[in-house]
Amino acid sequence: MKRILQIIPTLDNGGAEKQLCLLAAGLPRNEFETHVCVLTRTGPREADLRNADVPVSFINKSWKIDPGAYWRLKREITRLQPDLVHTWIFAANSYGRQAALAAGVPRIVAGERCVDRWKAGYEFAIDRHLAKRTDRIATNSSGVVDFYTQHGLPAEKFVVIPNGIEQRPPAEPVSREALLAELDLPADARLIGAVGRLWPQKRYKDLIWASELLRVVRDDTFTLIIGDGPQHWRLQRYVDQVGSHGRVFFLGQRNDVARLLPHFDVFCLTSGYEGQSNALMEAMLAGVPAVASDIPGNRDLVVPEETGFLVPLGDRALLARRINQLLNEPETAARMGEVSRRRMLEHFTVGRMVERHAELYRELIDGQTPG
Repeated sequence: MKRILQIIPTLDNGGAEKQLCLLAAGLPRNEFETHVCVLTRTGPREADLRNADVPVSFINKSWKIDPGAYWRLKREITRLQPDLVHTWIFAANSYGRQAALAAGVPRIVAGERCVDRWKAGYEFAIDRHLAKRTDRIATNSSGVVDFYTQHGLPAEKFVVIPNGIEQRPPAEPVSREALLAELDLPADARLIGAVGRLWPQKRYKDLIWASELLRVVRDDTFTLIIGDGPQHWRLQRYVDQVGSHGRVFFLGQRNDVARLLPHFDVFCLTSGYEGQSNALMEAMLAGVPAVASDIPGNRDLVVPEETGFLVPLGDRALLARRINQLLNEPETAARMGEVSRRRMLEHFTVGRMVERHAELYRELIDGQTPG
């Protein structure tokens, strides 16, 4: 039995946290004994691990530099004696890899999940230093590989394993008519949807401005933004300033996104950087055509003219035009939505993601070459 320890900063409702939970629950129990160690705090994803009977431990790191947390993490790794440690995201990559090395763990995998433009020079220096003693760096996108190799990490250590998307119908499906009535929108409303945390990375002002441009040429569009975050009040004020009150709605954090997605006419992702967006993948699985920013990560998912459109970052006018094109061409939108759905079912399943990780773990622990 191979013992795998996954280390992650939090169990928030983010993309990396979701992928970790799907992986920990999906690894074959007759071959892998999986443990999860949370560096900083719990979150809604803890329930997923508990329901899957995955053991979870907490380090309770309180500060950015927290020596006590490091020693507690090292003790936990020593107690578990894993055959392989897999760390996720910068804090866990830093504390987790160093503690695993100090505890004598034979195999270490780091997880880089995003094009992290926020990192400072010293943080890239930490990444480069620890990469020398890391067996593999797992990521979800070729764009992440390109970004980190440009910052000095060794390309030969990267392995790309795309995210897996659950094929799970909504628990309580709703008709479009019922949904529009629930949201107090007119029966002929065309819905533009977005899902994600309300913070600068997502560039929601681009979408809000594009929505206002659309309002000039048509009176049936409504933009629904699902999620919450530190920019909520700023974005709400921006909506009021541009005159889109009553056209752009912030629906907050919801646990019924799968219920809403099939009724979006267009899904938008205007992010300045991504790894591989779970929200975009879920919309594509629901058969919704996408208009997304032309950035690494999105290019791995959206096939231009086939599953949707990519637009240059910050080009609000073209964003509005592409949305309007899909609204005006229902046959094109339906075709793109169906191709999107098939693409997710063929290439981005949870089973495929789990098996690719299992192959990686076997290769490192047993020396087995993936088939």
